[in-house]
Amino acid sequence: MHRVAIVGGSGFAGGELLRLLLGHPDVEVVQATSRSLAGRPLHQAHPNLRGRTDLRFSPPDDLLAADVRFVALGHGETAADLDRLADGAGALVDLSADFRLRDPGRYEATYGAPHPCPERLGEFVYGLPELHRDALAGATRVSGVGCNATAVNLALLPLARHGLIERAVVEVKVGSSEAGGRPSDASHHPVRAGAVRAYAPTGHRHQAEVAQELGDFPLSMSVTAIEMVRGAAATAHVFPTRSLDEKELWGLFREAFRDEPFVRIVKERRGAYRYPEPKILAGTNLADVGFARDEASDRVVVLSAIDNLGKGAAGSAVQSMNLMLGLDETRGLDFFGLCPI
Repeated sequence: MHRVAIVGGSGFAGGELLRLLLGHPDVEVVQATSRSLAGRPLHQAHPNLRGRTDLRFSPPDDLLAADVRFVALGHGETAADLDRLADGAGALVDLSADFRLRDPGRYEATYGAPHPCPERLGEFVYGLPELHRDALAGATRVSGVGCNATAVNLALLPLARHGLIERAVVEVKVGSSEAGGRPSDASHHPVRAGAVRAYAPTGHRHQAEVAQELGDFPLSMSVTAIEMVRGAAATAHVFPTRSLDEKELWGLFREAFRDEPFVRIVKERRGAYRYPEPKILAGTNLADVGFARDEASDRVVVLSAIDNLGKGAAGSAVQSMNLMLGLDETRGLDFFGLCPI
C-alpha cells in the first residue's frame, strides 16, 4: 500500500481527493491537513465521508512522510513553500495553478506577477494523461490541471494535433463548485434559478494552458456560471484550416481517443443524451466529447463535458498518481456516474 497525504483537505478539491483515495485499492490515506479544522473529523468538512474513516484533520505544519503528497492549497501557496511541502514526500502532485505553465513569461502575463520560483517550473509535468502519459510514468513532480482548460483541451485535441484549427471561439458553462468559494461559504450551494452570470466573459486564465498544450492559434474563450453544482461543458466553434467532412472528423476523433480509458465520443442520432451532458458525469473521471459540422460555413462545433472536480481536478490527479506509481491508470476511478440524476 502506498502512503498518500493531502495538504489542504477541507476544500472542494481536497474533499474529492479524499473520496477517491479512501476508496483506492492500492493506497492508504495517512493524513489530511486543515489549519481551521485541525483536530476535527473529516466529515465536518465533507459530510459524505461520515463513517468512512476515523481520520482527523492535522495541522498543516506537521506533515507526515508519504509516498505521494497532494497539495490542494490556494493559488501561490505551493510555490511560496515548495521545499517544505516536498520534504518527506516521494512525489508531489500540486492541484493549484502554480506550476501548470512552463514559461515564466506566459505565467506573468496570465497571473499579473512574476513567478516566485521560475527556475522550478520545468520540474513539473502537466497532469493531463491524455497529453503527457509517457512523461507522467515515474514522475516525481506533477501539476494539476485547470478544469476549463481540460474541457477545452480534450475538445480541441483531435483537430489541434493535426494543425487543423485556424481559430476557435469557446464558451464554457460551469457550476458553482468552480465559480464559488469554499465549503463553508453559501456559494457551495447550487446557483439559484435565473442566476446565469458571466464568470469570465473574456481572458480566463485557463486559456493560457490551452495555448501551452495545443498551440497558439487564435482562441477566444468565455466562462459562464449556470445553475449547476458540479460540471464544465465546453462548446467550441472551430473554424478549420480546410473543409472537413463527417467521415474525416470521425476518423480524427477516433484516432485521438480510441485508446483513452476515460474519454468517450458521444454523438448519437437519437435519445435524451445525444451529445455530452455534464450532469451524468458527476463524481466520475470521464470526459465526453462530441462534434457536429455546419455544412453552410464549414464550421465544426465540438462539445465536451467533464466533472470539474473529477476529470478537471482530483480525478486527473489520481489518474496521474497511478501512472507515477506504475499502477494501472484506471485504479480507483471506476465510478461511471448516475442516471437519472
